[in-house]
Order: sequence, then C-alpha cells, then structure tokens
Amino acid sequence: MTSFSCFVTGTDTGVGKSLVSSALLLLASQAGRCVGMKPVAAGTVLDDQGKWMNEDVLQLQAAGNVDAPPALCCPYLLHAPLSPHLAAKAEDCTISLDHLVSSYRQLSRLADTVVVEGAGGFRVPLTEDLDGGDLAAALGLPVILVVGVRLGCLNHALLSQDAILARGLPLAGWVASRIDPDMAASDDNVESLRRRLRAPMLGDIPWLKHADANTAARFIDISTLAR
Repeated sequence: MTSFSCFVTGTDTGVGKSLVSSALLLLASQAGRCVGMKPVAAGTVLDDQGKWMNEDVLQLQAAGNVDAPPALCCPYLLHAPLSPHLAAKAEDCTISLDHLVSSYRQLSRLADTVVVEGAGGFRVPLTEDLDGGDLAAALGLPVILVVGVRLGCLNHALLSQDAILARGLPLAGWVASRIDPDMAASDDNVESLRRRLRAPMLGDIPWLKHADANTAARFIDISTLAR
C-alpha cells in the first residue's frame, strides 16, 4: 500500500463524508504520513477548555498521524451551521480560493497523503461566485463520492457524478454509506449504482448504530487509489 491524496464529497450533507474521510486516513496511516483537511467547516461548539471546535475537524485530526497546524487543516472555521457562503457572510468573512489552495499545498509538503473533505455536496456554495466544485478543480485531486443510501440516492449520485466529470476531474471511486436502516430495496439501489457510476466501488458501509472510523475502515478497500 502506498500513498494517495483525494477530495471527498457527498451526495448531500449528513451522508457520512467525515466517517469515510477518517476511515481513509486510518487506512493510509498504515503506509506513511497522512493528514486530513476540512477547508471550510461551518458549525462550532465550545469544548471543555472553552475553545471553539468543529466535530468533523476533530474527527479528521484524530484519524491522521501528522501534527499539522490547525490553520492549515481548517483554514476557515465558521460558527453558524449553515451553507458556507451564508455562514461566512454572517461573520463578514471572505473565503479565498487562493488561500485554500495554498493551505493544501503546505499540508501536502508535510504528509504523503492528504484527504480533503468538502462541505456538504459537490456544488455547495462557498461564496457568491465559488462552490465546492471550483475548489476541487483548483486542487486538481481525484474525487471520491460518498453516496448516502436513502430514498433519492440514485438521482443524487448520478447528478453528482455528472458535475464532477464536467469539471474534468477523475471520479476515483465511490462509497455506499447506508444511513437509513429502514430503506426499502437498499441492496437493489446499491446494485443500480454499481451499474451506473463510472468508477470503482471502494466500500459498502452498513448502517452502524455507533459509527466510528475504525469500524468503517473494515468495509473500505483503497488498493485502487494507491500510487
């Protein structure tokens, strides 16, 4: 197993991007130095020391093995749990694509693998003129799509694939994240995705009552990502 870097996006918010990103980092840590990056995180809570933190950022930090500066791992930490462009506007903050790319490049010099977790879905707005797809294109990373397996996932996954390929980015793989334990015909839906998504299926994570990265990693195969 060797190193890789990637941009992780999802068919929607709350589909398991952080879980998959953290699992990828745990798998990558078996081969070398790895670090997670959440370019824009929206939604904070106070920790026991009275510091603002974001759960996704902490999850990525725990899964990596490089002690990188927090300002590089999460260049924009926004308080409101809103779409990034709205959260940034509420704080009179301007999200800079150049700053995000610079932060990634600095991280890439510290680690063999950088797993970049996008915010929400692929086209979520970051500013009035910039969205997640623009960031992925600027980074030039292969994309991994996390599909939240629930009603509507076929349309969401296929539209996401179209948007990724339209930016000229490689869809390196996808992961089925079974977030709805009561979904009817979930196996049939996953099989439909296998036939329609033009990338290897990297994993099929079952519904986990108490989801954690170590458990999720058991259901993911990164052999096709390694370079």
